[in-house]
Amino acid sequence: MKLPVYLSLLAESESTLARSFRQVADAHGDEPDVHLLCLTLAAQCEDHRARLDPVIERYGSSSEGDDEPERLHADAIEEARSGPLGLLRDLQDLYLLASLTDVTWTMVKQAAQALRDAELLQIIAGCEHEASVQLRWLMTRMKQAAPQALIAAS
Repeated sequence: MKLPVYLSLLAESESTLARSFRQVADAHGDEPDVHLLCLTLAAQCEDHRARLDPVIERYGSSSEGDDEPERLHADAIEEARSGPLGLLRDLQDLYLLASLTDVTWTMVKQAAQALRDAELLQIIAGCEHEASVQLRWLMTRMKQAAPQALIAAS
């Protein structure tokens, strides 16, 4: 069974996304909505990661010597950019990380349905919904930031 590979990928993706949301929040404190929402979304990601612990304990994590989670992961935002264009690029990076996380929830959900794992499906129900809300907020905020960053900024 390869479900542990995707559980490990999902756990790593949520941790990476949480770190990245915090990095962007810290770098863009002059944008109150970005700062506060990124901190809120980071806490959501950390909660998602914690909710996976009992499932990972039950199914196991990816096996030793299996490099799939390493090959599939995306790097966190280590250093956020500044200014309007920097904000737009940071939001776009967050969107890419959130997309990886969202699609991974979908793949794990398909496995949970096939296994008829009610506990995992219950975890997924809340986390998958919050992941899609994160994506919608990021897209909305990028649309808001784009004119300023791409046309008005000097």
